[in-house]
Amino acid sequence: MFQKLDEIEKKYEVLAERVNDPAVIADQDTWRTLMKEYSDLTPIIETYREYKKAQEGIEESKAMLNESLDDDFRQLVKEELKDSQERFEELTSRLKVLMLPKDPNDDKNVIVEIRGGAGGDEAALFASDLFRMYTRFAERNRWKTEIMSLNENEVGGFKEVSFLITGKGAYSRLKYESGVHRVQRVPATESSGRIHTSTVTVAVLPEAEEVDVEVDMNDVRVDVFRSSGNGGQSVNTTDSAVRLTHVPTGIVVSCQDEKSQLKNKEKALKVLRAKIFDLELEKKQSKERLERQSQIGTGDRSERIRTYNYQQGRVTDHRVGLTLHRLDSILDGDITEIMDTLITHYQAEMLQAQQV
Repeated sequence: MFQKLDEIEKKYEVLAERVNDPAVIADQDTWRTLMKEYSDLTPIIETYREYKKAQEGIEESKAMLNESLDDDFRQLVKEELKDSQERFEELTSRLKVLMLPKDPNDDKNVIVEIRGGAGGDEAALFASDLFRMYTRFAERNRWKTEIMSLNENEVGGFKEVSFLITGKGAYSRLKYESGVHRVQRVPATESSGRIHTSTVTVAVLPEAEEVDVEVDMNDVRVDVFRSSGNGGQSVNTTDSAVRLTHVPTGIVVSCQDEKSQLKNKEKALKVLRAKIFDLELEKKQSKERLERQSQIGTGDRSERIRTYNYQQGRVTDHRVGLTLHRLDSILDGDITEIMDTLITHYQAEMLQAQQV
């Protein structure tokens, strides 16, 4: 690993020269490509240089301990040696994580789909709660959100909603949210105070550009229809809603959020492209799992990944055994601790898999 790091450092130094070269700067496409590569390598090289500095500190302290020193100074050197060794171990662990294969989709925007599952109206109401949780989380990160499609029910819940979150690293943070989310609470309509259990499914798809997946429009059936809803501004009297059916895969996407048929078609195509890309991604990951007999990072959407218990004010993520007793703040978008724990967990599993 460390021989490879020496090679990366040399490459980094070459990149540093090139991104400051006026001739390269004049070619903005080339400069942006090199600048992204330079930025991606920066945290690795900065950590590696700290690692080498800690290693030098250890060697210097050990050399000094072989000399004749008075007791007080020897104790001081021993303490410095201990600090350097602890720092060295910390940086070694950090470098191992930084050197893990990078998910090429980590920097992408995401399309999040939330659907009410078992539980009828109560599931739909919780789907709207999760929608708010993710949009509030996006706000905390200064990311933008845009609703792609929305299907409400009569009580103000969401039968299903899909929305785009635009922001650097959005997929890297949200990708482990895919799965079944379970809620345990007393519905507002429940007079006896009995706790109900409902489920909502969440799918997180990396936004796919045209270069990622090519959709042949000859394979897509386009149907237009009149928007439906609970009345108000969301309903119009023209056939502006669009349904796209990708015949080879059977994927169906509808969008009726915009008054313009063209805008609805553009949004639906964006979701369709993401779904096709995600399907290819799933196939690739399944093949890799079979090859290495590992379940790392499956994000299996059939699994119950998290429970939100209102009576106890707790949230439990079942994949990592994390339980937090601050339901209100989590539903207000404060989910950073959960995400950090999940990322650390899956990084540890990837490291373990590399050692097998």
